[in-house]
Amino acid sequence: MPEDLIRYDILAQDALRGVVRKVLAEVAKTGLPGEHHFFVTFETRAPGVRISSRMLAQYPEDMTIVLQHQFWDLSVSEHAFEVGLSFNGVPERLLVPFTAVKSFVDPSVQFGLQFESAPAEDGADEASSEMEEVETSALVLDQPLAAADTAAEPEKPGEAQIVRLDAFRKKN
Repeated sequence: MPEDLIRYDILAQDALRGVVRKVLAEVAKTGLPGEHHFFVTFETRAPGVRISSRMLAQYPEDMTIVLQHQFWDLSVSEHAFEVGLSFNGVPERLLVPFTAVKSFVDPSVQFGLQFESAPAEDGADEASSEMEEVETSALVLDQPLAAADTAAEPEKPGEAQIVRLDAFRKKN
């Protein structure tokens, strides 16, 4: 198979993270429109993530936050978003780089994006990172998600149509 020197997989992932950035920036300016609300899952130990040690102990790998009724001071930059949330009555401030986001779901319109972890930049072997597949999925949900169901991947076949970038790659 020819070597992809352009890295379309990374470009597509960055573009889809731009969708999350744009949506959150608009919500930061004008608030949530209509019934829209978001489930955002992110890696708690990803570079640049800032959460309290209490939250890190409770969520050592990843965490899903809900941006719906009780969040404040949402701010969005080119590389990250910051938001205030309450966890069991304790206010917390989170800083989440977009590269740490694993999934973004808006169940009000049955839409979601799922991302794979970004390849490590510090000291990673360049040859092995080139071989690593970066996978981005767009989810079109057939049924609304329950508030407790924050998994981006459906558990039963037929619940969602998942379009993977691999489906569009040329195979030899």
